Amino acid sequence: MNNLILERLNKVREIMKQRGVLVYMVCTGDYHMSEYAGDYFGEREFLSGFTGSAGTLVVDAQSAVLFTDGRYFVQAEKELEGTGIVLMKSGVAGVPTVTKYCVDRIKELVEQMCDGEVQVRPVLGMDGRTVSASLGMELSKALDKIGGVIDAEFNAVERIWENRPDFPNSKAYEIESGESRNGKIKRVREALVKEECDCHVIASLDDICWLFNIRGADVRCNPVIMAYAVISEEDAILYTDEGRFDEILVNKLAKDGVIIRAYDEVYKACGMMSQEGARVLADSKRINYALLQNLAGADVKDSENPTVLMKAVKNEYELKNLREVHIEDGLAVTKFIYWVKKQVAESKEEGNGLTEADAAAYLDGLRAQVKDFKELSFDTISAYGSNAAMMHYHAGKESSAQLKAEGMLLVDSGGQYLRGTTDVTRTIALGPVSDSMRLHYTLALKGMLALSDARFLKGCTGYNLDVLARAPLWEIGMDYRCGTGHGIGYMLNVHEAPNGFRWKHVIGRNDLCVIEQGMVTSNEPGVYIEGEYGIRIENEIVCVFDYTNEYGEFLKFEPLTCVPLEPELIDLSLFDKKDKERLNNYNRWVYTLLSPHLSGEELEFLKNATREL
Repeated sequence: MNNLILERLNKVREIMKQRGVLVYMVCTGDYHMSEYAGDYFGEREFLSGFTGSAGTLVVDAQSAVLFTDGRYFVQAEKELEGTGIVLMKSGVAGVPTVTKYCVDRIKELVEQMCDGEVQVRPVLGMDGRTVSASLGMELSKALDKIGGVIDAEFNAVERIWENRPDFPNSKAYEIESGESRNGKIKRVREALVKEECDCHVIASLDDICWLFNIRGADVRCNPVIMAYAVISEEDAILYTDEGRFDEILVNKLAKDGVIIRAYDEVYKACGMMSQEGARVLADSKRINYALLQNLAGADVKDSENPTVLMKAVKNEYELKNLREVHIEDGLAVTKFIYWVKKQVAESKEEGNGLTEADAAAYLDGLRAQVKDFKELSFDTISAYGSNAAMMHYHAGKESSAQLKAEGMLLVDSGGQYLRGTTDVTRTIALGPVSDSMRLHYTLALKGMLALSDARFLKGCTGYNLDVLARAPLWEIGMDYRCGTGHGIGYMLNVHEAPNGFRWKHVIGRNDLCVIEQGMVTSNEPGVYIEGEYGIRIENEIVCVFDYTNEYGEFLKFEPLTCVPLEPELIDLSLFDKKDKERLNNYNRWVYTLLSPHLSGEELEFLKNATREL
C-alpha cells in the first residue's frame, strides 16, 4: 500500500509541475462541506492512505504533510507509516494552521527556485468545490501578501484515479417531521427579510433535506441527497437530479412551489445573481469556494444558514418519536451487552475467539430489527483494549482484535430511523480490570452524570457547562482531546451544528451556541491512554424547561439514551452522595423503560446492571 501511495504522489507532483502549481491542497469531503462524504469524494484518502473522516493533505515537490485533529493522531501515525507523509497534529502547540503552512511553504519554495533571473509564480492548487468559502478567502488573503494566487480548478487526483466510484445518485423519499415544507420555507423567507437579503444560497445537504422534508442515501450513514438550493421571496429552487424523485413526490414538490433544476446549474444561477448585483445570504462555512467565486459581483452577506438553528431545535413531534425510538434502540444495545459478555465468558472455556468485528456485526444486526430502521448513523466502533485509545477506530475483518475475558470493550454505535437518529457509547468490562481502568471509568461517569443533571439559566452555552463533565478528570490532571458533546440531527447527520459542549472556543468558528429547549446533544466524556485502553460513556440528552423565578428561566436536561452502565467498572469510594443519587436515578429510569420488554436471562442481566448502588 505504501509503495502505491508513493507512486500516486509522484504522479501528482508531475502534474503539478506541468501546471505550474507549487503546493497542492487536498481536502476531505464533497462539494457541500459535509463531515462525511461518499466514496466518489475520497481523494484525500486515495492520495494519502489515511482513512479518518477529517484531514487535509498538502503536497509539494519535496514533501507531503497531513493535518488532522486529536481524534485521529494515533490512527494517522499508523496509516501514514512508510508513505513519507508527515503528520501535522492540529491544535498541538507549535503546529501551524493549514493556511500558514501552505503560505510559508510556497514562500520557501519560491525563494529556493528563484535565481534572480527566473521568477516563479506562487500558485496554490486546489479543487475549489471541496474547499469552504471561508477557508478559500483566508488562503486568498494570506497568499495576496506574498503575491500568490489560487488555482481553484486544479484537481490532479481526478486525472490519476482510475475506476473511481460513481457520483452518488440515490432515490429520494419524503419524511414526516411535524412541520410542512411550506412552513419551513416561510420561516427562511422571514429570515431573509430580517437579513435584508434578496435570496439565500444553501449548499449544506442536511439543511437542504431538513428544509424540504426529504431524505436519501447519497452519503453512507447520512440520509441526504446531493443538492443545492436557492430560496427567494418568489422561488424555492432545488438543484438536483429530478430522476431521484418518483412521480408522486415530484407532484408534491411542485404543489408546494418547489422548482427542480439540474444539480450543476446552481453555478450558473450564482453567476446571474452576480451580474444582477443581488443581495445574497450565504454561509461561508457551508458553501464552497467555487460558488463564492461565481458570486463575486453579488453583495454577499456572510451569515449562518437560518436553517442551522431551526433544525437544531426539535419540535414536539420529533421529541415524542425520539423518546420512543431510544427505548427500542436501547433494547438492542442492552441485548448486545448481555450477549457479548456471555459469549466472551463462554469462549474462554471453549477456546473460540470472538473478534471486535464479530461484536459490531451482531449489534448492527440487532439494531436492524428495530422497526423503521434505515441504516446505521455511523460505522459501529467496536474497540478492544488498546484499540479503544483511538477515538474513531474501525475494526477491519482482517485486522480485528480478538476479545478476551479481561479488560474492556468500547462500543460506540447508532442508528438512523424514520423516528430519529441515535448515538450511544458504552465501555464494557469483559473480565478482570485494572485499578486505573476503574478509576478513569468512574471519573468519566461522574462527569457524564453531573452534566446530565445540570440546571442552568437560559442563555448558557456549551462552554458554560462543559466543565461539569471534565472537572473530575481535570482534578487528577487528565483530559480528552475532543469536545464533550455534539448536536444530533433528526433522521439526519449524527453530528449536527450548532449546539455542543466544549471548553475551548475555536477562533473563526461559530460554536458559541446558546443551549435552547428542544436541542438534543451528546454527553460523552472519556479517557484515552495510548497503547493501553480507551473509555467513553455517551448518552444523548435533550434540553427542557425547568422553572422560572426572579432570576430568569431555568432549563435542565432529560436523558434520551436508555442503556445500562457498567457497575463492574465503578469505584463507589470515589462517588459522593450526589453522584450515587444521580446514578441510581438513571438506573431506575432505564430499568422502568426496558424491563417490560425483556425476560429470562436478559431481564436478570438488566436487574443486576441497574441495581441500586
